[in-house]
Amino acid sequence: MSRPEDSLPPDLYYNDTTSLKYTTSSRIQTIQSQMTHRALSLLSLSSPSLILDLGCGSGLSGEILSSVPLSSGGPHTWIGFDISPSMLDIALQRDVSGDLFLADMGQGIPFRAGTFDAAISISAVQWLCNADSSEVSPEGRLRRFFDGLYASLRRGGRAVCQFYARNEQQRGMISQAAVRAGFGAGLLVDDEGTKNEKVYLVLTVGGGAIEGVVSGMEGVDVDEVARRRKTAGKRDKAHVKGSKEWVLRKKEQMKGKGKIVKPDSKYTGRKRRPKF
Repeated sequence: MSRPEDSLPPDLYYNDTTSLKYTTSSRIQTIQSQMTHRALSLLSLSSPSLILDLGCGSGLSGEILSSVPLSSGGPHTWIGFDISPSMLDIALQRDVSGDLFLADMGQGIPFRAGTFDAAISISAVQWLCNADSSEVSPEGRLRRFFDGLYASLRRGGRAVCQFYARNEQQRGMISQAAVRAGFGAGLLVDDEGTKNEKVYLVLTVGGGAIEGVVSGMEGVDVDEVARRRKTAGKRDKAHVKGSKEWVLRKKEQMKGKGKIVKPDSKYTGRKRRPKF
């Protein structure tokens, strides 16, 4: 089955007819509600917060943010922006409570640094991975998006981006772009391996272990991108000629061949200062 992002850019795909059909579909409303509540549980907000809704569409997720009871840490104030004028027009007709902006999140986040306590995005980030022309770079759009999102969140802020990845390569491209922007990042997959599979990219400003920051992720199989990248960096050092790891690896190889090797010390692999 073809994906919507394969046919047209989002501002053209979500015209008046498609936007109305999307908003009034009871099936879409149910799925959107489930994913928004899941994102809220991962955000774990304990008090009313200012939330940025990325790719807000017609405000289906925003309505849920506004209706969170006080006992659950709400209600939340939200600001949404979307690239589709038709979606935003329907949101205005529905008289949603959030403020709305027409903007392309692939061009960055147009808000002052540290504005928001949290952010959510439901079924929108995958649109950034499509190149509609030779002048458009998915990597560049993802970089501008995550750089802007990181800046717009306060220190300690959190974001949850639900998206439908085409494949493992696209999933990795999105998560790596978030890590490069400075986020602590983890991938959580619901219903993995089924047609209902949903990927949640959980982000924190300030880095650190995702499981310890976001409640509900303890004991869950989380692909922590930042940790994996750090481990990969350590492995790469063993291949850098002249590094301490390279020297130790070479010595082990020599020992394995039965050759006499000097014992290790604190000076092994130490870089020497240039002589004058």
